[in-house]
Amino acid sequence: MRPDTPADHITEAERLLRTAAQYPEDREPLLLQAAAHLELAGDRARATTLYDELLGSPGLDHPHLVKALNAANLWEYGHEAEARAIIDGIRAAGPHDPAPWEIAAETLEAHDELEAAHDFFTTALTLLLTPGEEVPYATQSLLIGRHRVRRLMGVEHDVWDELADTVHTASVTLDELHDPKRLWALGSSDPGELRAEITRLRAELGTYRTALSRPFPVAVLHWPATELDELLGAYPVLRSEYPSHTDHLARLEAALRDLHQAGTPNLGIVTGTVPSYEAFAASEATSPADPDLLPQYATTLAARGRAVPWPPARSAPCWCGSGRTYRECHGTE
Repeated sequence: MRPDTPADHITEAERLLRTAAQYPEDREPLLLQAAAHLELAGDRARATTLYDELLGSPGLDHPHLVKALNAANLWEYGHEAEARAIIDGIRAAGPHDPAPWEIAAETLEAHDELEAAHDFFTTALTLLLTPGEEVPYATQSLLIGRHRVRRLMGVEHDVWDELADTVHTASVTLDELHDPKRLWALGSSDPGELRAEITRLRAELGTYRTALSRPFPVAVLHWPATELDELLGAYPVLRSEYPSHTDHLARLEAALRDLHQAGTPNLGIVTGTVPSYEAFAASEATSPADPDLLPQYATTLAARGRAVPWPPARSAPCWCGSGRTYRECHGTE
């Protein structure tokens, strides 16, 4: 059952913390979920303790995301100066992950810092989007958030607002959904205005349901060269799946492009390790040599928050770990 009361959220947080102790390889996403439940329970100080614990851990996968969530939480219970300092640090770091930008911008927006929120959204989009390229799934919410803030500010549409309109798929337009006068309709006695607001709310609910129906990406499995060598050394039967590391990388990119062209949203890449794969095989009571286990392993990693969105920005580091940009590795088409 979904937690509904503070006590339910505390119980769920405690369960997640126990699970994190059992599966240290998944500690980061599990602790983030636990912190979210603590926030919903009103125990924001303890949530901050979890965020700080994560930030003190070596090898954190998403440090800027943790910082953004921490800043949002801190501001909510009176630590505005510290939250602002963290948000300034995120901007200075310029992460290529859209999530920390969005969380920080929405934190500013929630506290009526509209100009600062607008600046944050704009800075993120300038960094993450290349003019003329298709907007990655993970970046679309930045465009929509910026559109919302600009409507609240009462400024005219610009080219990014027009781009936001193109990625928005609900039946009600963004201009209508982001109309600052919507609150007035809730207190109206005009049946027409109330019906219009119900339509808008249904459109928003439909958008949220679509997002929740795909809570993690459709992910493909990537093996770094050293991990693939170890995997094939231990399980030679898998050589039919992976003739060479070069072929493996080419197949991944081709598969992702095919899925993208077929209209599949929210694509991602998960990176495997041999110990993690062997542990997963043991949990499934299946031999690691079974090729049918590979897609199940990829799905499990994605569900644990291990997926990196695809495609990355052309100027971002390539997903394959080459140290080059995505453009340099895979061209511009």
